[in-house]
Amino acid sequence: MAPSAQQQFIDIGVNLTSNRFDKDRAQVLERSLTAGVKAIIITGTNARESQQALTLAQQYEHCYATAGCHPHDAERMTDADLEVIKTLHKEDKVVAVGECGLDFNRNFSTPESQIRVLKLQLEMACKLQKPLFLHERDASDTMLEILQDYQTELPPAVIHCFTGSEQALERYLELGLYIGVTGWICDERRGRELAGMVHLIPDDRLMIETDAPWLTPRDLKPKPKDGRNEPRFLPHIAQKVADCRQQSLQHIANISYRNAKHFFGLTS
Repeated sequence: MAPSAQQQFIDIGVNLTSNRFDKDRAQVLERSLTAGVKAIIITGTNARESQQALTLAQQYEHCYATAGCHPHDAERMTDADLEVIKTLHKEDKVVAVGECGLDFNRNFSTPESQIRVLKLQLEMACKLQKPLFLHERDASDTMLEILQDYQTELPPAVIHCFTGSEQALERYLELGLYIGVTGWICDERRGRELAGMVHLIPDDRLMIETDAPWLTPRDLKPKPKDGRNEPRFLPHIAQKVADCRQQSLQHIANISYRNAKHFFGLTS
């Protein structure tokens, strides 16, 4: 989908450090710019990948990075890793704490480890007053309980790649969180529930993302031969969000761009 001259997008979640981009990373970013994706937030998921995310963000002007520890990596995070992540947050191009959170769907780390590491990062974000890039899968009750404990000091936070229930959505919104929507909404099977409730997200709390190279929209035509998702598909996701909300693509582009720019403190 070719954007109009007025449409600008910010992809708030791209796993650009993935080895699936090793052969053509520069071309992927060039294609995203052509598609109207004017800024990209590169996701950091552990100390090493957060450093790689920063290196890429420093290499490409329109890219920024997060730094944190994903719940999958929580059990392996050391005190030294935490210090590396703290040091990364001194860099201007690191714009959020995370990806951090809880994932009780796969439990690659024990729930106890996940909770401990999440709380360490919540404390960091509260101290720095830096935005939070949160991951939550099948853990909304525990996540909400923990977030409420930090509510008075909590900086702006986004539930990235939201796939939960309507009740969880309402509770996150009551806490003042932003909601990130991915190509999950384009899946006529597992994305049906999200498609039916995305209209409940207020205009000033909506952000969009690809989570590339994962979550390639199922309704893309033609489908990429390698099955890989890219930031250039963000306008396609935006169009689906617009259709589900009965709003125009231009409106979704405007509000999601404005929200992300404000949330991450982007100056360009």
